[in-house]
Amino acid sequence: MVKFLSNEIYGGGKMAKKVTTKKPLTGNKRSHALNATKMKQKPNIQKKTIDGTKVRISAREARTMEK
Repeated sequence: MVKFLSNEIYGGGKMAKKVTTKKPLTGNKRSHALNATKMKQKPNIQKKTIDGTKVRISAREARTMEK
C-alpha cells in the first residue's frame, strides 16, 4: 500500500502534541462608522520541548511552567 504525505517521506518527525485547551476569540471589528466585520484572535501557540517530548502550548502556559 502506498502512503501519500506520510511523516516518513515528508519531514520524518513526529508532530508536536497539543496540550493547551485555548480556542480562538471571536467578535466584531468596529470601524468609526460602526461597520461590523467578523474577526478572530488566535492564541499564541508555541512549540516547546518538555522532558524530551515536543508539545504545543500557549506562551502564557510556557511562561508559567518555567517559574
